[in-house]
Amino acid sequence: MADLVLGQVLSFAGDPFAIGPAAARHWTRGGVLIEDGLIRAVGDGDALRTGHPMARVTDYGGALISAGVIDSHVHYPQTAIIASWGKRLIDWLNRYTFPEEMRFADPSYAGEVAGRYLDLALAHGTTAMCSYATIHPASVDALFAAAQARGMRVFAGKTCMDRNAPEGLRDTAQSAYDDSRRLLETWHGRGRLSYVITPRFSPTSSREQLEALGALWGEHPDCLMQTHLSEQTDEVAWVKRLFPEARDYLDTYEAHGLLGQGGLYGHAIHLEPREADRLAEVGAAVIHCPTSNTFIGSGLFDMGLSARMRVGLATDTGGGSSFSMLRTMAAAYEVGQLRGRALHPAELMWLATAGNARALRVEDRVGNLAPGLEADLVVLDLASTPAIEQATRRAEDVWQALFPTIMMGDDRAVRAVWSGGRCLKGA
Repeated sequence: MADLVLGQVLSFAGDPFAIGPAAARHWTRGGVLIEDGLIRAVGDGDALRTGHPMARVTDYGGALISAGVIDSHVHYPQTAIIASWGKRLIDWLNRYTFPEEMRFADPSYAGEVAGRYLDLALAHGTTAMCSYATIHPASVDALFAAAQARGMRVFAGKTCMDRNAPEGLRDTAQSAYDDSRRLLETWHGRGRLSYVITPRFSPTSSREQLEALGALWGEHPDCLMQTHLSEQTDEVAWVKRLFPEARDYLDTYEAHGLLGQGGLYGHAIHLEPREADRLAEVGAAVIHCPTSNTFIGSGLFDMGLSARMRVGLATDTGGGSSFSMLRTMAAAYEVGQLRGRALHPAELMWLATAGNARALRVEDRVGNLAPGLEADLVVLDLASTPAIEQATRRAEDVWQALFPTIMMGDDRAVRAVWSGGRCLKGA
């Protein structure tokens, strides 16, 4: 049986960074028709109701129906250490991240945290994400199994490190290749799951390991590759000491076959001109992680890069201080203000949905409300708290009505979540 979901509906016909808010389409009384896990039609709610009288109707009234939110850079193993007091990146890794990730040698613990993370993400309206695991293959198995049970679209990979990490968190160049290949062959393309080749970052991978993972990517170019790039100035200086032959930080990846159009480069705050040029030239994506960048004092991302390359938006759980992409959008707005560029609500919503799908190269499957796409939806209550309601009451258009929820909303604003055509949260 088909489902017809009614309410305000927001979708995108283009990129608002390129053509402005007119890229969005808004129906005050709209509808989304869902059948067999896919969106069959989007448009006027009354017309869809008349044209599909046998559909099961869920009416959300004045709530706003959008494509499900996507998070393009997550460390699910850091779920338990989110919002821990810290200093700088390397301090954070040594004090919190590495000790917690060592616990994932226990498959039962990995399974517990994977389920908890996905449920927290869903509670905040996130229906898809791209996550790092740990060096333990079972940590990948745990996340994919939990995602499969929930019918979610998830990208993930084994995090590879063979130096500058505790003994319990180091693999080798060969085992990183072998484990990653085995996991890729097991999970990639299975249902809604995608494997991502995952060197943590250059300081924790030898040249031999980077070379091995570059070779694996060359053998499986349909996979994505995720890593970190130029997050903090002291990190950049460390990379220069570790790779004195490299032209810059990006060159440590490029020289080993880890630069390409399926590359996802987290943070990318302190880029050299050559690095920005090469990222744009190859069609790679950079991922903006605003709450993380401010929480550990990394710097302010340049959203002007969106004019030249694919840009994603992410929580960076748990260096990021929230599981909520609403909070992440708010932080992106604040960072933009500090750099003299006020992001429009249309741009923020696009980044969290269609923009992230584009960064992950699945815009033909998720990230928007359009016929043929997978039915991942989030339904936002635009009056979820008294503070938001009194601000929304003054709104003259959909953007004024939505912006208070972006800036002040949390999981209370998420009225319902649909994943693959199934309602996982809310009526």
